[in-house]
Amino acid sequence: MGCGRVGSSLARGLERRGHTVAVIDVDVDAFRRLGPGFDGATVKGVGFDRGVLVEAGIERAGGFAAVSSGDNSNILAARVVRETFGVSNVVARIYDPGRAEVYERLGIPTVATVRWAADQVLRRLLPEGSEPLWRDVSGQVQLIEVHVHRDWVGRSIAEMQRAARTPIPVLLRLGQGQVASPKTIFQDGDLAYMAVEKGRISEVETLFAGPPPRE
Repeated sequence: MGCGRVGSSLARGLERRGHTVAVIDVDVDAFRRLGPGFDGATVKGVGFDRGVLVEAGIERAGGFAAVSSGDNSNILAARVVRETFGVSNVVARIYDPGRAEVYERLGIPTVATVRWAADQVLRRLLPEGSEPLWRDVSGQVQLIEVHVHRDWVGRSIAEMQRAARTPIPVLLRLGQGQVASPKTIFQDGDLAYMAVEKGRISEVETLFAGPPPRE
């Protein structure tokens, strides 16, 4: 639902991957964004109207994305699709980050546009690790990128995890991500991604900003 810049890009991207797509929008002129090569269906109407959804094929749908410009319309459509038609793979774009957290807790996956954009900008303005790459719905557990002092080079991930008392699930090495195992040896130039409780972020960043503590 929604054939703005996001919706039209999403529809074309899904179609390129071999999916059958139907797009709903109240403005027929919006369908021009899909381009002449789009083979899916276009349906005029509001995406929370049951008749419109049925016309778009919701009863056969494997997923539904509510990406119109209105928070209320998106969340209402997402709830109708999930609760009335039983589609489990549903996501709604929400501009208000406070609302997004509420709906996440109700079991409706959301993309909080404003919070996501702000985090992306902050991540480029501030030192690495100052903003989380991922956070759980409550915000209590975060995945952060940590720049590690070079004196940790040669230490195993197991040693680093013991020192920090937190998991280090991923390393970025020479531009390639890899799942770290306890036996993985930290190398010069590696970036470490650590799963940290919110209250311990400063502690963990401070630990790795300097050399390993003496045992």
